[in-house]
Amino acid sequence: MTVFTLNRTTVNSHDAQFFEALGARITSARKAQNLTQQQLADQLGIAQQTLAHYEGGDRCFPASMLPRLAEKLGLTVDELLGQDVKSKGKRGPAPKLQKQIERINQLPKAKQQVLMEMLDGVLTQAAH
Repeated sequence: MTVFTLNRTTVNSHDAQFFEALGARITSARKAQNLTQQQLADQLGIAQQTLAHYEGGDRCFPASMLPRLAEKLGLTVDELLGQDVKSKGKRGPAPKLQKQIERINQLPKAKQQVLMEMLDGVLTQAAH
């Protein structure tokens, strides 16, 4: 078993992978809400640099903060933790749309801007 140190806490490789995946989910959800790290950090009452460490999986995210974080990101704690959530009804964007949004978030900012302008044009035409 490989052992890593996160925020001066020794964790095994499985836990390290968990915190990296959690950080990626936080980043993805934050970007889907069009929030900067600074904006979300301010809402959580933490430093932007601390949030950056959580998103990078470099620090263990405190369990006590999960409910507040989930609320700010419009997710359940289970969704934030990567659990399969059995939906009682439709909630949020369709899976295909969510995957497309995640792919868009990975594009360079310039390409995101071009795509947003195209989408705005289509939506404006559809409204008329």
